[in-house]
Amino acid sequence: MSNLLVINSSANTGASVSRILIEETVSRALEAAPNTAVVRRDLGSNPVPHLTTANLAGVRGTPATEEEFAARALSDELIAELRAAGTIVIAAPMYNFSVPTSLRAWFDFVLRAGETFRYSEAGPEGLLKGKKVIVLTSRGGLYSEGPGAAADFQEPYLRHLLGFIGITDVTFIHAEKIGYGPEARDAAIAGAKTEIARVARSFSTVAA
Repeated sequence: MSNLLVINSSANTGASVSRILIEETVSRALEAAPNTAVVRRDLGSNPVPHLTTANLAGVRGTPATEEEFAARALSDELIAELRAAGTIVIAAPMYNFSVPTSLRAWFDFVLRAGETFRYSEAGPEGLLKGKKVIVLTSRGGLYSEGPGAAADFQEPYLRHLLGFIGITDVTFIHAEKIGYGPEARDAAIAGAKTEIARVARSFSTVAA
């Protein structure tokens, strides 16, 4: 049985394009592989706490306080979900040219030395190789090409973070120009759904 980890990061629970696309992806995945086990993390409605002086040692050191042990337990839980997944789908709307802070906080808890990466004489090495990631983005403007590409601090950042923990099989599906009006928004969603249908065919061959 394949395992699918679904991560929502939109703070918008209403007309969120990234939420529309992630449900389309889950639906297509289950069509391709009905026995897929789906684990969901909604960081918009149930956010991972940001690292602070009160909980930092739980992720980056040795926990000693109640808050630090709680942070360590959450980090362990999130990393376990990540390890168990054969495929991870991340819905990442563009907020101020990058990712939502909720998604950044999730990465802060799963990028942990000795667990998802390690340092060696040759430099850092990712420990979660062999996984597939699909990133669904929603963007008000056009950033995949043209002058706006210089302001895309979203895709390069996510590729680097995922690569740092050993995940290099990453597919981005962009729904762009959704801020240009209803017709542009509908066209962006339709285009992204077409790409999702194409990518989802591979789900039947992905297993954790």
